[in-house]
Amino acid sequence: MEKKDYDAIVVGSGPNGLCAAIRLQQQGLSVLLLESRDTIGGGMRTQELTLPGFLHDVCAAVHPMALGSPYLSQLPLAKYGLEFIHSPLVMAHPFDDGTAGGLSRSLDETADSLGIDGTAYRNLVAPVTAHWEEIAGDSLGPLSFPNHPLIMARFGVNALRSAAAIARRFVTPAAKGLWAGIAGHSIQPLTNVATAAVGMVLAAAGHRHGWPIPRGGSRSIGNALLHHFESLGGEIQTSVHVSSLAQLPSHHAVLFDLTPKQLLQIAGNQFTPYYRQQLQRYRYGPGAFKVDWALSGPIPFKAEACRKAVTVHLGGTYAEIALSEQRAYRGEYNEAPFVLLAQQSLFDRRAPAGQHTAWGYCHVPNGATTDMTDAIEKQVERFAPGFRDLILARHTFTAQQLESYNPNYVGGDINGGILDIRQLYTRPALRWSPYRTAAKGIYICSSATPPGGGVHGMCGYHAANTVLKDLF
Repeated sequence: MEKKDYDAIVVGSGPNGLCAAIRLQQQGLSVLLLESRDTIGGGMRTQELTLPGFLHDVCAAVHPMALGSPYLSQLPLAKYGLEFIHSPLVMAHPFDDGTAGGLSRSLDETADSLGIDGTAYRNLVAPVTAHWEEIAGDSLGPLSFPNHPLIMARFGVNALRSAAAIARRFVTPAAKGLWAGIAGHSIQPLTNVATAAVGMVLAAAGHRHGWPIPRGGSRSIGNALLHHFESLGGEIQTSVHVSSLAQLPSHHAVLFDLTPKQLLQIAGNQFTPYYRQQLQRYRYGPGAFKVDWALSGPIPFKAEACRKAVTVHLGGTYAEIALSEQRAYRGEYNEAPFVLLAQQSLFDRRAPAGQHTAWGYCHVPNGATTDMTDAIEKQVERFAPGFRDLILARHTFTAQQLESYNPNYVGGDINGGILDIRQLYTRPALRWSPYRTAAKGIYICSSATPPGGGVHGMCGYHAANTVLKDLF
């Protein structure tokens, strides 16, 4: 093989870029990791966005898939200071009567708390929880014949249904609302096929591994991954904005932790017309509007369960959440949006003594510029009267500003492209291997490849394995 400056170059240092670089470096290759910003991490960054001393997770905050990832969970990241923190409740979901449902680490406790709906919940989630390793190994990657076909077949019977269809199995408003909040992480209408899979996987992940936060903020995950990469001999360069392949040192393979929009700008002239057309047709989903708060005290939720959970879903009933997600998908705004809220400082020191931080976002039309601060804060106040009196400062991101901060969030889409049935396994294009492009030596390893968004590193892992198979 011809001598090159590097065996492989990885462009972008989000969780997938870092995992791709580590996987290649583990095999003894020479790997260069390039990052356009002055710090690494992609969506795993933590900054003082509001006031000095108040640490906020800029994008990702809670990590349901980190400990359940078949690759990320195997890396010795604790050696580099990474520590995950679990709240007493995995997640809470308040209602207007002052009560709240909750997801506990114990599946039985969660099912028992749902009363007459406990059996339906247990039947839905228990098989996924019991066979997590098999299901995660088969589903968190490209479409292929499963290693555990019978287990995957049982999973698929429910997973390929819509969240709306599953909701009809529940009788009580509490169970329906709890399910809607979990399935709402799919960022698409709950009537879409396969939205049940998102709810089932996230619920099972909560029972199996929790929905933890990293001590010190999400940047702790990126820093641990980088230290491990460097310990293996990898090289990192920051503040390098790649706009052309001509900028790169010589290499055998280049892997882009970027979505199709940026990949086309950098390397589009290397691709066949048909592949370019496929990337141009790639679909992005609804965006996000995000608020970070510096607070003078903890959020005064009426329901005690909400004070025990780092993640709180604010949307009330199933019907309210379903309408919010449908409107965002249709390009409409909702006055009472479904809000995903995290209160990390209750469980990890993120603010000066006695003070707190919180983080919340709702789904909005892709590319939206509308300020949703008031709508989001009304939803918090609805379940925690007096919340607004605690606000010392706030920082906001519109969907458009999220893309400016991280170009992978096209139009504010934090999933790197909509994860509906049409793009579940054919992202970013319909190909035998989604990680190969139409040009030899050019690969894509971002959340625009299977299995999609989330801090799990599996897109990077599978892309790196494809490079190893093809070239090394």
